[in-house]
Amino acid sequence: MDVGAQQVSVSASALTSPLSRTAALPNEDDARDESQASPASDASGSKPPRRRNKPSLSCETCTVKKTKCDRGRPTCFACVKRRSECHYSHLADLIEESHRARGIETPRKKPKTSPNAASHASPLMNGEHQPERKPSRHSISSLPMLLSNIPFSHPSTSSLFKYEHPFSNYWTHQGGLKEVISVLPSKDQADILITKYFDAVDPVYPMIHREFFQRDYEMFWSLSTMERPSTDGDLVALIFVMLAMGTQFVALPSPDEKEQTAEFYVSASHQALRVFSYLGRPSFRSIQTMVLITYFLMNDNHAADGWAFAGIVIRHAYALGLNRDPSIHVPTATPLEKQQRRKLWQAVLLQDTFLTVLIKLPPTANHNDVQVEDLDPEIDRSLTEFGANDVSYISSMWNLANMVQSSICVPRSLSRPISPTAAHRKRLIDSFHRVYMSFPVPLRTFTEASICDLAQRNRRLARQTLFLTSNYFHCLMLVYLDEHEDMEGDVHETLNAAHEAVSSFFLLHTLFEDEARVWYHFQHRAFSEAHVIAEVLKNASERLAMDPVRMRAKDDVLKMIGILQLSSGYDVVARTRITSNYLYPKTWN
Repeated sequence: MDVGAQQVSVSASALTSPLSRTAALPNEDDARDESQASPASDASGSKPPRRRNKPSLSCETCTVKKTKCDRGRPTCFACVKRRSECHYSHLADLIEESHRARGIETPRKKPKTSPNAASHASPLMNGEHQPERKPSRHSISSLPMLLSNIPFSHPSTSSLFKYEHPFSNYWTHQGGLKEVISVLPSKDQADILITKYFDAVDPVYPMIHREFFQRDYEMFWSLSTMERPSTDGDLVALIFVMLAMGTQFVALPSPDEKEQTAEFYVSASHQALRVFSYLGRPSFRSIQTMVLITYFLMNDNHAADGWAFAGIVIRHAYALGLNRDPSIHVPTATPLEKQQRRKLWQAVLLQDTFLTVLIKLPPTANHNDVQVEDLDPEIDRSLTEFGANDVSYISSMWNLANMVQSSICVPRSLSRPISPTAAHRKRLIDSFHRVYMSFPVPLRTFTEASICDLAQRNRRLARQTLFLTSNYFHCLMLVYLDEHEDMEGDVHETLNAAHEAVSSFFLLHTLFEDEARVWYHFQHRAFSEAHVIAEVLKNASERLAMDPVRMRAKDDVLKMIGILQLSSGYDVVARTRITSNYLYPKTWN
């Protein structure tokens, strides 16, 4: 695999569904029923074979192939795995309708070894119309801009994969790691997806040492089929979640196929963690895997599930001592090992911080003595240009996260003002400006022309600049926006900060359109920024009547509306945000 590839083009023939390679389970029960219902003729051949005295409730394909049918509607699981059409006889459909009308559950046949296995699997890859995912319910935040999106799902259970559990269960009890490994794509397909992961995800969250991972990855593929199940389960889990993330960012003709394949891979990742007994066995790779699973859940528009899963990540990080200074906690570790521990802690801290910014719940990654200054740029020689590299990007995000946790996350989670007084706000803004000036020049040189030029020369650094800029100005916007009985918000500076923040999303959408569609938290930040702008325009219309910033603000909102309209054809969240009319103040004209 060419690890230096920057662009990955994937055709429909290059990537195939992993479900298409899964064999159907033999239908021993149906075979037994038929043998009992139709016994062989006696030796004289005088007696005709007895007809089956009860109708078959299995689908026609399973009946013909004598495979086990779970009798699921609209498609049974065996047909899902075969990628075959699933039809039931008219009589079977009548019995099903009759049972439903009387509140009787039709008996479902399940493999004896897996009473909970995948009887509710969705009709993947069979060309049928998929049920549209409903947007999550609003958060505990009182802000109306969150009503249509995040983070909580329905009050019963999460509908992450259109069913009742976040990780659809395709697995048997006795299958173990061998069963999970059996659904891996081919090496060529895996290489494409891993390359896409390092192209699109790793620049933003550079927590995996590529050289170390590549060594373990190639070692795994070099093993024979019989030897692979002896691999550590956390490595298999990490590979699968990277395949899932790569699938989210790869270009496929069918959005449904891409979504379903990615969800299947993340289910395999979670199953590998379970086989590894991850809850009581934290490891470096398992924490990396769970950080990525959390981002996957967020990208899949289920921030509530991601928030809950991230709680396990924090506990495991504490259990592994990632929150402790490596020089004290693991003094005998090599400099590179200490560096990797610091980078992984930063990834956990960053995820916790900016997830809490979105949903206004308390931060939990705030017990640590790891110092940002201890990151050594000489250990990771990923120098890009003008002194900016992955370590400087990590340090910049880390410094910003430290400030945001204490100054924004904590007071917002307790429904307290960010700034009790005007003097406090001024000091806080000065602190934000000092943090911003500590960023390397390429990471704070933010103009449309400079970013477009940078994207031509160094796409990795361009992504990092856009993500850092978005996070910084979004948080600064919250500081200016904060108001209470003793202090008003700063209208002009709120609009200025919101403009800088939402402009970073516009540029991401222009330069990396496919990626902008995937990154949930970037999308949500941009929507909330556009909503803040719209609310300010509505509430301060008289004050801004002759102000030139008013026209720029209107352009920002209209541009956001245009992007949402383009996405509304396939994205229910975008469509909900459009129909909610949050971005259409009546007092604009």
